Amino acid sequence: MSGMVSIAEAGVPSARSRALAVLRVRSRALAAVLLPAALAVVLVTARATGRLEGGPWAAVTIAVCALAVLVLLVGGAFAAVVLRAGPAVTPTVPLSEAAAPDLYRLVRDLADRMDVPAPSAIALTPDCDSWLEDRTHAAHRRRGGAGSAQSAPGAAPVLVIGSPFLWWMRVAELRAVLAPVVAGTGPSAHPDIADARGFVRGLDAAVDVGGRRGLGWIAAPARLLLRLCRTDAAEMERGVAAAAADRAQGVDYGLRIVAQEQVGLAYAGWDRLLTRVALPAWRMGRWPAHLDAGVVSALTELSRRDRLAEGFTSRLGERPACDLLEQPGEVDEATSLLAARLFHGGPAEAGPDWSPVEWAAYPEEVVDRTWRSEAARLHAALDTLSVPAGLSGDPAPPSRADGPAPVRPAGAGSGPRSASAGASSSGPVASGAPGAAGPVTIAAADSAPPAADGFAGPTLERVLGYLTDPSGEGARGEALAGLLSAGVAREERAAGTGAGADRARAADAVPLFPLQPPRSARDLLADHVTAMVCCAAVDSAGAAPGMDWLDGPVLLVGGDRRADLSPRVLCLVEDGDPAPLREWLSALGVRPEKPVRLV
Repeated sequence: MSGMVSIAEAGVPSARSRALAVLRVRSRALAAVLLPAALAVVLVTARATGRLEGGPWAAVTIAVCALAVLVLLVGGAFAAVVLRAGPAVTPTVPLSEAAAPDLYRLVRDLADRMDVPAPSAIALTPDCDSWLEDRTHAAHRRRGGAGSAQSAPGAAPVLVIGSPFLWWMRVAELRAVLAPVVAGTGPSAHPDIADARGFVRGLDAAVDVGGRRGLGWIAAPARLLLRLCRTDAAEMERGVAAAAADRAQGVDYGLRIVAQEQVGLAYAGWDRLLTRVALPAWRMGRWPAHLDAGVVSALTELSRRDRLAEGFTSRLGERPACDLLEQPGEVDEATSLLAARLFHGGPAEAGPDWSPVEWAAYPEEVVDRTWRSEAARLHAALDTLSVPAGLSGDPAPPSRADGPAPVRPAGAGSGPRSASAGASSSGPVASGAPGAAGPVTIAAADSAPPAADGFAGPTLERVLGYLTDPSGEGARGEALAGLLSAGVAREERAAGTGAGADRARAADAVPLFPLQPPRSARDLLADHVTAMVCCAAVDSAGAAPGMDWLDGPVLLVGGDRRADLSPRVLCLVEDGDPAPLREWLSALGVRPEKPVRLV
């Protein structure tokens, strides 16, 4: 009854009336299915009592009865699918009461203060959001086992909390933010609202079932019913949210206003951490094991740089919400692995090709490997274009008779040789087929001419010479950019990261929220040239790979970040002008003609 009171208090259209409108759509659909059967009963009764004799009535009665049977069979099959199809469940990290007794105590205290049912369980999600999720459907009981309290009929919803909130927010702030969410268990307990939500979730699940072979006809009526009740369902949810917010006003209302600022800040830092820091590691087959702890460093750095965020770090002396967990490190690792699965499509478990990486090892194991892998891919593309090693001037156009440099797996024929070896008359050749997943190794080939400067192997001078374009149009980079773009696309397909986009939406389809930004061919070329410059700076000028919490991989020279490289690389890639980049290299003491070490 408390949920009913909260709905009545909200100054919005009644959530219960909207729920009844949704249920009326269900009743009309049921009536439409039963109408032919009712008509058939009338005709059969009239024939049996002698009111309809002779003429076409016998044929009409048989036809109507056959139609009624067909409609009942189809309607029964559709209803069975809607009732049995398991609604999608958000992938989360379950948090037992033994793993977080203080957090459960805090949530129950909130529920008692607002006079609403306490959530049946708590789970964490690697996102900056929190919500209630109903998991009482029979399909959830089949998945989680009959003994699961959260899946028992009539159980309260599960409270899903964004894991970044636990590490960035203080305990009082977390309580203030969770109050409106926990208050939603009151309206959720109303039978009309629960039935309406179950009907909408069943229709949504039926649309997914319609993508299976032999059940395609299910999707059309499910979509029709969803369209008919879409507006009422949306207004019902707004009414429930308004009721929950109204009930939570008496709990830490003043602190909630301040805590909402932290929600926005956490979202900004979490997004930068995933796209700039975590994504390069995921692409290398590594996953940062402590993303939630990293978001604190990222947000602290953001607070330092952004004057709008000044003063936010002064609250770090208070008790963090992650202290409510018994083993925060283990929970952080589990949510970090789930984040990699949701946002990148990585495996569900760690393995030899999918291993965790600590933040201290990130520069060496991720940044350096990424640079050298991209540099290797760049030189493999140059091999395909038959660009001589050590090229220092304008390259001759590729001869059709010469053909591209041979591409072979490492170890095939003569053994692979390190690209950082001394002077030799052999040029680089790609080890591993173009587009294969994993790093590319430059091995020795006997067909390439020696470099004029006496060095052999993958050099930055080779890249500078090829991309130099006196016309200022940067046309030479088009073919190279196209090869790199095609190679990256083949690698992604081989690794399976792009398979989820072409697959029908399902509860187990990953990545659910891909983070990979669309990069043009020119952007890819600029990234690969930047990686080659960084490799040369590390190998010949004493620079070092580093990591910035907000910008990801960076180049450190003398312990300081060099942020002035990007415009010089763009000048070379887009205009074909190497002068600004050569001046930058000369100032740092980088030797472009010296071979670099590749993975």
